[in-house]
Amino acid sequence: MDRKLRVSRFAGWSCFLLFFFGLSAALKAENSRWLTVGPDGGDARAFAADPANPEHLYLGGTTSWVYESRDGGATWHRLSRIVPNPRTLDNFIVDHLIVDPEIPQRIYAAVWRVDQPDGGFFISEDAGHTWHAIADLAGQSIRSLAQSKADPRVLVAGTLQGVFRSEDRGEHWQPISPAGSREIHEVESLAIDPRDPDVVYAGTWHLPWKTSDGGKSWKNIKRGVIDDSDVFSIIIDPKQAKTVYISACSGIYKSETAGELFHKVQGIPSTARRTRVLSQDPHNRAVIYAGTTEGLYRTEDAGRTWHLLTGPDLIINDVYLDPARAGRVLLATDRGGVLASDDNGRTFVASNAGFSSRKIGALLATQGAKPELMAGIVNDKQHGGVFVSGDEGEHWRQMADGLDGRDIFALGQASDGAVLAGTSHGIFQLVTQQDGSQHWQIESDIVNHGTRIVTTRVNGKPVGRMQEYTLPARELSARVTALDVHTDAWLAATDDGLFTSVDHGKSWQGGIGYGAEAYESVAVMDGWMVAVRREGAVFSTDRGAHWDPMALPERIRTIHVAMIAPNGDLWIGAGDGVYVSRNRGKSWFWLDRLPFHFMDDLSMDPATGKVLAGSRLDTRMLVIDEQTFAHSTVETGYPLYRVRALAGKWFAATMQNGVIEQPGK
Repeated sequence: MDRKLRVSRFAGWSCFLLFFFGLSAALKAENSRWLTVGPDGGDARAFAADPANPEHLYLGGTTSWVYESRDGGATWHRLSRIVPNPRTLDNFIVDHLIVDPEIPQRIYAAVWRVDQPDGGFFISEDAGHTWHAIADLAGQSIRSLAQSKADPRVLVAGTLQGVFRSEDRGEHWQPISPAGSREIHEVESLAIDPRDPDVVYAGTWHLPWKTSDGGKSWKNIKRGVIDDSDVFSIIIDPKQAKTVYISACSGIYKSETAGELFHKVQGIPSTARRTRVLSQDPHNRAVIYAGTTEGLYRTEDAGRTWHLLTGPDLIINDVYLDPARAGRVLLATDRGGVLASDDNGRTFVASNAGFSSRKIGALLATQGAKPELMAGIVNDKQHGGVFVSGDEGEHWRQMADGLDGRDIFALGQASDGAVLAGTSHGIFQLVTQQDGSQHWQIESDIVNHGTRIVTTRVNGKPVGRMQEYTLPARELSARVTALDVHTDAWLAATDDGLFTSVDHGKSWQGGIGYGAEAYESVAVMDGWMVAVRREGAVFSTDRGAHWDPMALPERIRTIHVAMIAPNGDLWIGAGDGVYVSRNRGKSWFWLDRLPFHFMDDLSMDPATGKVLAGSRLDTRMLVIDEQTFAHSTVETGYPLYRVRALAGKWFAATMQNGVIEQPGK
């Protein structure tokens, strides 16, 4: 019997637990990948088109995924995931895709990672369904990629280390920038002369460079360019190769001398605006689009004048101009996903059907006659808020009126059916008007009560007496990390501490709970309140008026979530597993036979009475029996952040890929 990993103070339970853990090991895991159901939208990075069929498009995202469209970007579907490292499934940005013009089923992909210098170069031989890594660029953070039009066998890649070149369609690579160069590194942009594969332009994080002999020698081409300018994009006129445009953090520049001299284009952009991509219209070479961090600009006179086509709050990562349909423009954007225009960019509509790259901060399965799935979005500002589906994720509607772009970290439903949202700035309640319209209204006024000694004079002598008082109300403006509002006593965890309400949110009382502010999860049942932070837990038996520390096993570390089951058991998910107490925290069981131990979320499936558990470090969901602790695993294909049950189906929120559901349930 394995006793050294078990944490228990209950006599006689060791054999019971071992029996059921042995039973759970025999339960079969389900292996079918779960389906993504939205909400549509999120971060889109890069387009690529099949040269033989411009309606056949590929789209790279920020979560290692490649999407495909067969109808010119009207609809999308997930095609494949590029995974340089299986342990970091969703951490790679697919920033460059190229379809080989002579072999359309051959696609090249360059990826990089935000949080560390990692990435790689990948080739697909089957139109993007599967990928294999190229060893010469393994681990390279690749920021730019280009293929020669004159000789498609030649590709160049720009990495944090320098410029690399392939002469066999990407199978092998050699560095062509000087080894150890203190100048040609962090290569953000590349372009190859359409007539000569040995002429390459490279834009670094501070200036542009050029080689005319395949990398044997390099020349700094900075005349006319403000020093220390990050060069984000380079394009060469396909008919007049001496005409070169570059975009930098200091503006857009144009050269008519193959880079010997640049002059700054006026009117776009200011130094506070970054142009991430330039794209020349294949139907009219004088028309150039500039995708910036503050909207889309266009020139119709080869750069002499520019006009803003969109709002300045749009961040654009790529621009695709359909060579078969004049006026068709697609934008890959932060937060807004794909935007489409059929009138040369005068008007745009979202074109995200099937594309979901959302970061879900909260997931709620409502109860009642018409149960709904609600997803709270993080980082999407006006494109985010709360999305609601009444048909199990088939369709979603955005409900953001009143939230003013706030991030959503918690959602809860009260016993009367009211829905509340914990945001980056206070607590809001969803209000329905007489005409049926809905909006969010702030419901977080803090009213702190107390007693004080008031001195008065009686018969000329000072007398002290206790007097109750109420401080003036103020708005709760802190980030709200967790909510439990399903009983008459409501509890919220915020960056300012723990707050309770006994009047359905009209007022809140509280503050620092037992010397700490940042609590991550809360749970309430029958007047008993529990709040956990990474380092510990507290509980209250008087609706939050007083908090006491909870005794926890010494080995527990990095607590993430607390849940009280219908039978009163307290469950805690932590960085080292799941703990259960059946006597309100006096003693604990550690579920030591689980297949993984880092837990982010716990929830109950009311239809089965099972506990659902998910982890951002694993793609499996655990299904645990509340009484016996026997468990089974369900493979989802995605790291999980929140897990919920609705109408007999299981749903999960991923870290970056929206909401997913189990197929066939």
